[in-house]
This record gives sequence, C-alpha cells and structure tokens, in this order.
Amino acid sequence: MGNVFVLDHPLIQHKLTYIRKKETGTKEFRELVDEVAALMAFEITRDLPLEEITIETPVTTATTKTLSGKKIGLVPILRAGLGMVDGILQLIPAARVGHVGLYRDPETLKPVEYYIKLPSDIEERDLIVIDPMLATGGSANDAIHSLKKRGATSIKLMCLVGAPEGVEVIKKEHPDVDIYLAALDEKLNEKGYIEPGLGDAGDRLYGTK
Repeated sequence: MGNVFVLDHPLIQHKLTYIRKKETGTKEFRELVDEVAALMAFEITRDLPLEEITIETPVTTATTKTLSGKKIGLVPILRAGLGMVDGILQLIPAARVGHVGLYRDPETLKPVEYYIKLPSDIEERDLIVIDPMLATGGSANDAIHSLKKRGATSIKLMCLVGAPEGVEVIKKEHPDVDIYLAALDEKLNEKGYIEPGLGDAGDRLYGTK
C-alpha cells in the first residue's frame, strides 16, 4: 500500500508559510517554491541505493559511496508542476525530465492528453510526478495512469499541499504510489480549492489570473 509522507522539516514548514501568504508576490513565490521543492527532493531521495567505489583523493585512495540502481525521472504536470522542477534539478542534475499535459473534456469528463513527452527509458527510471496541489486528485490520477500505460513501474507523487479527498483518490487508484506532501490540509471547499491552501499555484507562479 502506498504511504503518505508529510515532510515536517522546519525549513520546509517555514518556507511553506510564506508560500501560503496572499501578499507574497510572484518573484518571491517562485523562489520559495523552488527552495521547498529542493528540500522535499532531499527527503524523497533519502532511500536511494548506494554502492562503494574506490577513488583517489589528493592524499590517498579511499573507498567511498556513489548512487547506484535506477535513474531518476521528473514528470511535472503542466503547467504548475514546472515551477518545482528547477529546485529538484539543483540536487539531481542528471535526472531526465518528461512532461504531461491533461485537461478534462467538459462533455465526457474524461481526461484528454494534450501533451506528453517522456524519456524513452521510463520503465527503467524511478519517476517523481510533480504538481504543487493535490486537490481532487484528478490530474495526478490521470497522469499516473498515463505513465503506467507507457511502462512506468516505479512512481512517487510529490505535491506541496494536499487535501484528504485527493490523497484518498490516489491511495485507492494507485496503492503502489507513495505520496510526499509539505502539508496535508483540512479540506476542499465548494469550488474545489484546498483550504487553507495557497490559492491557484499556476497563477501565482506565472503572474496570471
């Protein structure tokens, strides 16, 4: 069963407070999201496997550790997910980045992929699906289905803020996917916004309305 991890590191929680504040402007909001994404990536990658290698230091030879095992893939959900990618790439510059764009057909309510571009070897990668908000869970659920359909077998979901309703959808539909949040908020309101939340992440990242 997929687990839900709320990352309570003091720096994450401190910066999330300023992300939530309505008076935080676009530039500062974007920088804070980058910083929190990097801090979250530090926590998410805590269990990456290591192997020992022998190297030469300026003084002598040493047996030290390096990353082994699967390679990392980052898959932001367009458009707001893009705002978290650079922060993660600062820590994991070798990660490949794919993109998933989805919208819901207003007639059928079925998800429609309007854009998807992924590394050719996604079945060999540990994928991190990225979206600042896990509200109803619809977009994340659809994106994860798209990845699995194309052969992905190792997927984690990374969001700044989640609502209980969205978490339940992912746990039910994708019990093999771990969810990482900076905060699990109270609820969705009648408009589908997370409360207390942080507003529309895409609009706040890119200065749109």
